[in-house]
Formats: sequence, C-alpha cells, structure tokens
Amino acid sequence: MPLPNVSRKVAELEDALRVRLLNPTTRRVSLIDNGRQFFESCRRILDELSEAERAVTGEYHAPRGELVLTAPIVFGRLHIVPIVPEFLAAFTEVDVRLQLVDRMVNLIDENADVALRIGELSDSAMVAIRLGVTRPVVCASPAYLAGRGVPDRPEALARHACISFTGLAAASQWPFRAGRMRQTVPVHPRLVVTTAEAAIDAAIAGVGITRVLSYQVAQALKEGRLSIVLADFELEPLPVSLVHLSGRLIPAKLRSFLDFAAARLRSQLESLG
Repeated sequence: MPLPNVSRKVAELEDALRVRLLNPTTRRVSLIDNGRQFFESCRRILDELSEAERAVTGEYHAPRGELVLTAPIVFGRLHIVPIVPEFLAAFTEVDVRLQLVDRMVNLIDENADVALRIGELSDSAMVAIRLGVTRPVVCASPAYLAGRGVPDRPEALARHACISFTGLAAASQWPFRAGRMRQTVPVHPRLVVTTAEAAIDAAIAGVGITRVLSYQVAQALKEGRLSIVLADFELEPLPVSLVHLSGRLIPAKLRSFLDFAAARLRSQLESLG
C-alpha cells in the first residue's frame, strides 16, 4: 500500500476512535499506549477469527494445510531436514515451509506454527517441549593447537587468534564459568563471521580458536578435525526446545508434527552426548 494511503487510513482510524494511536517523529513512528492497547486487542480478535476459520475447515480434526517451521541454520540442516521427508510421507495433506535462520523468529509476526529454540525461554505465551540440551564449546584444529599451544585458562585466549561467531557471543568478549561465577574475557578476533558453519570451517582450516555449540561440531570432533579446549570453564548447557503459541486448540497438523518430531529429535540429541 502506498505510504500516503497508509497515513490517510491511520488518520481516518484516529478520527473515528477520537484518540491518537501513533507518535510520529522525524525518524520513526511508534505506538503510544492507546495504540498499543488497540493493536493487541485487534490481534486477539483476528487470532480468534483465524482459529474459528481453521475449526470450520476441519484443520483441528485432520492434519492438513501448510506447517511453517523455523530453526537455526545448522540445527535445521543437520536434524530437521532429515526428518521432514518422512513426515511428509506420513502426512500427505500437510505441506512444510521450513525457515532456517540464525535469529529469533516471532511466531505471530511471521505466521510460523512452531520453532526450534536453543536457550532459556522467557515468553510466557509460548508452550515449550523440551528435547535435550547443547552446550557452548571452545575448539580449534589439532594443527593450530600444535603450533600455537593449548590455552589452559580463558585469559590465555588473549594470546591466540580467535574466530567469532556473532550469533553466539560478542565478537571481542567471550563468557566463561569459573566455579559458580561467570567471567568475560577479551579475545582477539582475527575473523568475525555471521554463521556457525563459517566459523567451524575456518577453525578446521587452522585460522584460530572458535566458540560454537556442541551439536554444531559433533561430527568434526568425532573425525578429529577439531579438539575442545577449556572444557573446565564451559558455561551451563542450553535447553533445546520445540515451541509454539499457547491456545485452547492445537491444529492437527501441528500436533502431528510435535508428536512425530519430538521423540526423533530427543534421540538425536542424546546420541550427541
């Protein structure tokens, strides 16, 4: 919709309600309290309408329709993609749209049904199905460690070349655990990347030490292409969960996927140790 049309529609709405909804400035437009309250109320109404439409069309009675699923890139490639063909074969009236992104997807804003989340969940509007845990690990190639030495304490990283994955921690500050306390140490990132796969590939190539999640490097560790360092200073494991919006009714397509995927993903995470 052209911007002038949007402005006119908003002005007409504010005139009809006799209240201001938006606070426009020279840089941005934001919702004021009245606008935020009105928006949330309208969204609840639309959600109820959507739920009524799904109920009428039988979506709650038989698995059918499009299932929108989101997951982190590496986890999705390693663990979600392999189970999707089997799910599609078992539920022939369900289509899957899989979004692999290393960012937090808002299920409401992006019309997603379910998300694979890594980390603690703070949104009370979500229902979480716990699958297992993964942990942040620091690793490097055996060749790099042979040439530069193995760091024995987090502070020793200051003398090493590091590869930072910005999706996990700040580029130049890495957190660790020392007993019951957390500490943050400065590192020298010779390379900063935006995907875990790039960080892992660079570490295998001997560029330096990187910090990623244990499931992301499980195969490289098994094959001896990477070695873990500073294991005694690792942070607490992070929960891995399937999350979806809470509601009185769950569409059959979503319930079918949760029942189908949860056991398989738990088994895969358990096998990684």
